[in-house]
Amino acid sequence: MPIRQDDNRPTRRFGLINLLLIGFGVLLLVSNFLPNPANQVPRVPYSLFIDQVNDDNVQRAYITSDQIRYELKEVQTEGAPTVLATTPIFDMDLPQRLEQHGVEFAAAPPQKPNIFSTILSWVVPPLIFIVVLQFFARRSGMGGAQGALSFTKSKAKVYVPDEESRVTFNDVAGVDEAKAELTEIVDFLKKPERYAAIGARIPKGVLLIGPPGTGKTLLSKAVAGEAGVPFFIISGSEFVELFVGAGAARVRDLFEEAKKKAPCIIFIDELDAIGKSRSGSMGVVGGNDEREQTLNQLLTEMDGFSGQEKPVIVLAATNQPETLDAALLRPGRFDRQVLVDRPDLSGRRTILEIYAKKVKLTDGVDLDLIAQATAGFAGADLANLVNEAALLAARVNRTAVEQGDLNEAIERVVAGLEKKSRVLQPDEKKVVAYHEVGHAIVGHLMPGGSKVAKISIVPRGMSALGYTLQLPTEERFLNSKDDLQGQIATLLGGRSAEEVVFGEVTTGAANDLQRATDIAEQMVGTFGMSETLGPLAYDKQGGGRFLGGPSNPRRVVSDATAQAIDREVRGLVDRAHERALAILRHNRGLLETISQEILDKEVIEGEDLKVLLAQSVLPEEAVVVS
Repeated sequence: MPIRQDDNRPTRRFGLINLLLIGFGVLLLVSNFLPNPANQVPRVPYSLFIDQVNDDNVQRAYITSDQIRYELKEVQTEGAPTVLATTPIFDMDLPQRLEQHGVEFAAAPPQKPNIFSTILSWVVPPLIFIVVLQFFARRSGMGGAQGALSFTKSKAKVYVPDEESRVTFNDVAGVDEAKAELTEIVDFLKKPERYAAIGARIPKGVLLIGPPGTGKTLLSKAVAGEAGVPFFIISGSEFVELFVGAGAARVRDLFEEAKKKAPCIIFIDELDAIGKSRSGSMGVVGGNDEREQTLNQLLTEMDGFSGQEKPVIVLAATNQPETLDAALLRPGRFDRQVLVDRPDLSGRRTILEIYAKKVKLTDGVDLDLIAQATAGFAGADLANLVNEAALLAARVNRTAVEQGDLNEAIERVVAGLEKKSRVLQPDEKKVVAYHEVGHAIVGHLMPGGSKVAKISIVPRGMSALGYTLQLPTEERFLNSKDDLQGQIATLLGGRSAEEVVFGEVTTGAANDLQRATDIAEQMVGTFGMSETLGPLAYDKQGGGRFLGGPSNPRRVVSDATAQAIDREVRGLVDRAHERALAILRHNRGLLETISQEILDKEVIEGEDLKVLLAQSVLPEEAVVVS
């Protein structure tokens, strides 16, 4: 406790000085506004002043814009003042009147300077400035990076692993290859002398790249947790500031703090916020001085701490590696790039086990089925899936999560919430039923690694009036030309069913047409699957590698080539359309049977759907598509 009192003594002394200075300033302000007895002169009406001038009783007068102060020749009453004042009015004859009656008049003499006013004007403003500056300086010192004058301070949060909040590699699943790469970083942080003994140099920077939600931040925390070293975490956008140079100052401050706590790890999330290419190759014209200065300072700092004994390793994450500056990715800065991709089947199973431990599951839950049904899900998607299932179980007052809750959660994530309040008209509901059954029959007969698991005409999401759920039966990373043509035919199955049954089409196939056209354009322009155009890529690769987005723009091609590309795309879609029509005409009876059943039940799934679709037959004219 004595140490704490000694530490607080300077603070109390400064507080007492500040109070005294503020009190002195307030005293000066009050004294300036207090009435001065020497300046108090009785005021009389202007008419009385004129009468006294006419009676030759005024000896001299001092005239200003706001008052007339005059002196009498003789005192009329004992004890009456000899100096009076009045408020002037607009009187052009006053000078002549005073001159006629022999009154000495002039402008008022300058007043003697007030010592209090002088002190007030020279001392109080700097005094107030000093007090305010001390206040913000103390607040900056007490609040760290939150102070008003601390915009050049680093905003990084320091994460020191402890037993309770420690994240290890056991908490990260589905990214085994990335964990293997980072194990070397952990080993170096624990035993740097072993690497230094043989002259090995550990990478200064490791860049984690991958789609959003795959666990890049969690993986970096696991590295710090395994190594047991301090962990500085900051987002790239926190470096950029309104003031030019503030971002570079924050980078310097961050690395200065990191060197004090070395060995440690600096993690910069969303590195592309400050690390975008400085050239115009990415279509950026001009530049941003603040961002470029921040990037240059980051490059300098990553070169500057190589000679110190205790290592400082920079981990960074981005989902736009194609936009990063080449100077960041060269050896000696971010030497190593680690792909943190979406998990495969076994990875999804392990991730589900990790998050399933945090909720109560019934004995009949099969996580293998959930892992098979969630192909393409990232780690964050699976965490959200388990949480949605727990919310659904709690909503109906169940004490544990069942298999049905997890299946419903998959549909909520994929297709959206059920819109039970969206009531369809009977004729619209009939069109939706035939549309979805058309998708199901064509999709069941097409090649590929997916099967139709559910048909529903219950509206979901923002615009889906019904949906056909296809789940993958196996992990596939390549698609053949026949697979892609089958996907286009499946997408056009709903529109084709409307043509077969009603002889007209509706607006319900708008999204299907968009997706079918995108696949056909990729087959021609990206994958070189056109026999007419040959194995050439007519689309530019780049941008949106992990973020998706619109299709890539075409290269500069001749008009004849552009027309040929359009013809090939149109031909692929037309052939898939004819294929879907042929299948549905050949299975017209089954189309009617399933549609009538789904109009009664609204949802068909499981074994019932499997038995019905098993009756479908692929006609000969739909087997081979040229």
